[in-house]
Amino acid sequence: MSIGQQQREDPAITRRPLDERSHPTILELRKVGCAYEKGRSAIADISFSVREGEILCLLGPSGCGKTTTLRAIAGFEPVGAGEVYLAGRLVSSPDTLVPTEQRHVGMVFQEYALFPHLRVVENVAFGLHRLPADQRKAQVRTMIEMVGLTGLERRYPHELSGGQQQRVALARALVQKPVVLLLDEPFSSLDPDMTGKMREDLHRLLMETKTTAVLVTHDHEEAFAMADRIAVLNNGRLEQFDTPEAIYHTPATPFVADFVGQADFIPGLVENGTVTTEIGEFPNQVGYRRGTKVVVMIRPDDVHIEPSEHCDARILARQFRGSENLYTIGLPSGRVVHSSESSTAVYPVGSPVELQIIATHTVLFEENHPSRPPG
Repeated sequence: MSIGQQQREDPAITRRPLDERSHPTILELRKVGCAYEKGRSAIADISFSVREGEILCLLGPSGCGKTTTLRAIAGFEPVGAGEVYLAGRLVSSPDTLVPTEQRHVGMVFQEYALFPHLRVVENVAFGLHRLPADQRKAQVRTMIEMVGLTGLERRYPHELSGGQQQRVALARALVQKPVVLLLDEPFSSLDPDMTGKMREDLHRLLMETKTTAVLVTHDHEEAFAMADRIAVLNNGRLEQFDTPEAIYHTPATPFVADFVGQADFIPGLVENGTVTTEIGEFPNQVGYRRGTKVVVMIRPDDVHIEPSEHCDARILARQFRGSENLYTIGLPSGRVVHSSESSTAVYPVGSPVELQIIATHTVLFEENHPSRPPG
């Protein structure tokens, strides 16, 4: 089997960091841990920080600790270890628990938690009872305009669509100008067509209001679209905290690599300064010792195929995805890799193909890495 390999030029994958002087740290978790009632850890040793105006996504599968982390930030969940700081103030530790109402955080729940007996304008104004009436009305009117609910002020929640209900929940949280806005799976109740529009609108709104936000999601595409930085959680622990680009291109663990996009893992052996695999040789960028068994992470957009009667790799399946075709390629060893090709590149199942690897980065993991996906 003839396989060629090239390295694409390394693009800039790190976003420009927020200036520390003009964007101070608003939220910081230091080695935070929370336990379930029976003592089993829900989260352990969670550390990250969020700067003013930044959007952070807590990303991971169900049960990984995302919502527990959010609840610890909000003050709904006491911490058994570590510390949580908001705007430089200690709000949670094993000996400290500042009540939620004193933390000045905004919260948008999955089901929005609107008051069914209150109209839109009354829901939005609910937390502003201490303001003078004229100031309260002005702030509510401005926020209703910002979220696009003008004309719906007198409606009750049951008279609104799911997207409109979400806008009310956002307006109610943002009108109080919280130190940080916490959002727990905010798009989970919306249909797919509405979700994309609401992501764009929410991102625009957070930018316009310069709101610091922490968003919980299990959808990596949602995290990529929304976040300045992402914290990937797995089994209650932080696997990686970085920009979306770095998490996709240079994942810290096999779990992260597999969770944020389709990835194949090809066994390799370090020999003579390179990694030898059945699909070609790769740079030993990590500097593993000779004889080390590793796996090379390959993404579908790293693999390109050309029909060739003289090759042993064959097309096992094709999935048409609109803008692309995703091919499953069987290798002589029985392992498979995937290739992303244009929607017009249509090849019959069973065709022999030549593989060309054009990888932006060579990502290597030791074969026995503790978070390696099964298979």
